This record gives sequence, C-alpha cells and structure tokens, in this order.
Amino acid sequence: MKSSSAVRSPRRASGFRPSDRRERRRAETRERIYRAALRIFAQRGYLETTVEDITDAADVGKGTFFNYFPTKEHVLATYGEQRVAAIERALNKARSTNHSVLAVLKELATNLAGQSSQSPDLLRSIFAAHLSCAPVRAELQNRLQRGRRLLAEMFVLGQQKGEIRRDRSAADLARLTHLILMGVTIAWALNPDSLLRKSAEEVWELFFPSLSADISMSRKGNGKGKRQRKAAR
Repeated sequence: MKSSSAVRSPRRASGFRPSDRRERRRAETRERIYRAALRIFAQRGYLETTVEDITDAADVGKGTFFNYFPTKEHVLATYGEQRVAAIERALNKARSTNHSVLAVLKELATNLAGQSSQSPDLLRSIFAAHLSCAPVRAELQNRLQRGRRLLAEMFVLGQQKGEIRRDRSAADLARLTHLILMGVTIAWALNPDSLLRKSAEEVWELFFPSLSADISMSRKGNGKGKRQRKAAR
C-alpha cells in the first residue's frame, strides 16, 4: 500500500488533470484550423476557398473542422469576434483604471491596426466576402453594431470625466470614429505602402483634437463672441 501511495503522490502534486490536457489539445487544434483558414483565405480568396482546402492545410479531417466551425463563415465570425473582444478589453481598462479615456482609445485604435496589418491580402479577401456574401455581410453588421455600442460606452465615460466633447452624442462619436478607422484599414489593404499601425497613429493624431472637450468649449466661446460682436453693431 505504501508503494502505491508513493506512485500516486507526484501526480497529485503536479495538479495536472487529464481534462486539462484534452482542453489544451482542443484549443491547439482549433487555433491550427483557424490560422490555416486565414492563410488560405489570403492566398485564394474567401469565396474560392473550400472546407477541404482548409482541412488539407491544417492536416485535419472534415469532421474535425466541423467540430469547431459549423461553416467557413464561422471562421470569419471568429476573426470579427476577436476585434470586438479587443474593444471590450479597452472599455474594461478605461472603467477600472485612472487612465485617460482618450489615451485608451488611441491605444485601441493602434492595436487594432497592428492586429490587422499581418496580411493585406487577407483583409482584401475579407472585404470581398462581406460585399458578395449575404451571410458574411449579416455577421459583419452584427459585429459592427456590437463594436460601436462598446465604443459609445467608452465615449460616455470620457464625457462623464470631462475629457470628451459633449456637443455630439457618444453614439455619433463612436460611429464616426469607427468609420474613420475602417476607412484607414480599407485604404491600407488596397495600397499597403506603409505600416498600417503608423497610418492609424497619424490619422489618430489628426483626428484626436476634434474629440477633446477643449474643442467644444472653444467653439462655444467663439460662438458667444460672434453673438456679442453682432449685438454690439
């Protein structure tokens, strides 16, 4: 009995369970399929890529693919979900720390650009799929709406802290910010003549002053001055 106990004790001390190993292998397999799919999308285009192309590249069977992704559209959904998750993490950071909301927004914009800059071919493939495939387009709209709602919550927080202008609604600021960032990404995908992160930083530096509460106060002051001068005449 003593020898049996001695054999089992290192296993307990390690704290490692068979289920941990299974979950890790499942996560690794899913990630391998996902990365293979993105690589093939970039090479051949989303519409031209088949599930068999993906499984061959990932070296798994079709049954294994469908265990993780019901359709190839769900691969793109995962890609979009990662971007939404990044916005959610930024919102949580802005809520839970004393960081400037504008600083968190800038970090988010440049980090998202960095995530997307791995392959302009992949971005072009994804945009083409959004334009030509109704299920993918519907999924994109869902992700865009969720992302904008999270951005709007960040702008509300910034307005409450007095950092962000209040003469425009948080929802409107989120919509315009999102459109600008998407425009930068699309333009870079079509003509990747520089680093996407660098372009995002340059656009943000140009766009940043228009979000500040100071610009709103300045405009109010100018408006009041004009009314006073007009009244004096």
